[in-house]
Parts: sequence; C-alpha cells; structure tokens
Amino acid sequence: MRQYYVYIMASRARTLYAGMTNDLTRRVDEHKNGRVTGFASKYRVTKLVYAEAADDALTASRREKQLKGWTRAKKIALIEETNPGWADLSGGWHTGDADPGSAERDPSLR
Repeated sequence: MRQYYVYIMASRARTLYAGMTNDLTRRVDEHKNGRVTGFASKYRVTKLVYAEAADDALTASRREKQLKGWTRAKKIALIEETNPGWADLSGGWHTGDADPGSAERDPSLR
C-alpha cells in the first residue's frame, strides 16, 4: 500500500508552507534545491519541520487542506508540540547519511 505524507516546511524566517506528497524524500529534496515554483521557492522554505503519514491520498489531501486553513499560531503550536527546536527533520537524507525510508519509521514524523 502506498504511503502519503502531509508536511510543513519552514524558511529561516519561519515562513511556513504546508503540502502533501506520496514521496516525502523526493519532495523535501525539491524544496531544498529550489525546484518547487511559486510561494515555496520565493520564500525559500527548505527546512522540514513537521510531517505526518496517511494511508491514502484522500485522507492526506483533507489533512493538508485542514492545515492550510489553520492560523499561523495554530500551525506553530503543532510544530512545537512535536519539534520544539524547529530541527530539520530531513536530517541527512540529502547527504546519503540517512535511510530515505526513515520517515516511515520515525514516530516524530507522525
């Protein structure tokens, strides 16, 4: 069964971007390398600060829309609940140091 992810990326200035994907590693790489056009590239949201898994695309899509409808304060509270230091959860994915499937096993990404 295919896994889907809802995620929040942040810039250094903590501008937030919420999205959905079926390949979190690829999508984060696209953000980090400026291959996402529009808002994400304009504000350089390159740090994965929140992610959660969903079992199907419809559930992930609904959750993404829910997050996008939240106030900034509510999104920040969600991030700080699981990632109080705003660490980049993608860690070493892009240097080959981490297993790209770690998002599926890491409870902090749910």
